[in-house]
Amino acid sequence: MSFKSSAAALAAIVIAAPVTFASVAEAAGCGGASWYALTSKTASGERMNPTKLTAAHKTLRFGTKVKVTNSNNGKSVVVRINDRGPFIRGRVLDLSKAAASEIGMIGAGHAKVCYQIVS
Repeated sequence: MSFKSSAAALAAIVIAAPVTFASVAEAAGCGGASWYALTSKTASGERMNPTKLTAAHKTLRFGTKVKVTNSNNGKSVVVRINDRGPFIRGRVLDLSKAAASEIGMIGAGHAKVCYQIVS
């Protein structure tokens, strides 16, 4: 296969499968959140650090800062999106252990939250 035909095949794949990110409407929402404290690599390529204020979201761009508020107690925290997920129906975010601790959801393991992009 020549370089020209390889490049054309790659271009066809890229055009056929565009990457989409969250729309403005998806930039805020409410739903379930859980937390995790792994140290594996995240979808962004960085190592997960449970002591950092980070989170996983299905479509928001990596690096996006999001204010997350626990609907049960009103506590908020600003996190940086660095991973993909959660993959459980009804959940909108997976928070690092540090972020979950800031909003008082460690004991329960999950909570109803609302979130909005701050930058």
